[in-house]
Amino acid sequence: MLIINGIDELRRRVGTELGVSSWHEITQERIAAFAAATDDYEELHLSPERAASTPWGVTIAHGLFTLSLGPKFMYEIYEMRGLSLWLNYGFDRVRFVSPVPVESRVRMRAQLTAVDDVEGGVRARILETFEIDGHAKPACVAESVVAYFD
Repeated sequence: MLIINGIDELRRRVGTELGVSSWHEITQERIAAFAAATDDYEELHLSPERAASTPWGVTIAHGLFTLSLGPKFMYEIYEMRGLSLWLNYGFDRVRFVSPVPVESRVRMRAQLTAVDDVEGGVRARILETFEIDGHAKPACVAESVVAYFD
């Protein structure tokens, strides 16, 4: 895990890769739990019978489920120290490039692309690329924005 000590050190890392998370298995149970938490019961995610007739032949994870793994992966990749507060500020761009089949594994690669001043701190832009084990194309590419305060 990368340790970043304060905003000045964060600024020096602009343009660099912060790291890559470990692999995370996408099980049908986790997909069903996400469906229950969000009331998104699309059969493509939950019904193996329905999914068998799709190009993938199996259920796939919700795109938002994949994206929601971002904070989990960020905690694995790096830790900010010497700050009073940090907040998820949102996303400027999100694209779901490839479906994530059940029983596949995903991980996230994080690259710091910018650090911009705001009152009392900064907003960091992090390119999050969610990779699927054994697939050439990523599952999701997103630009997240995190606010850090001194």
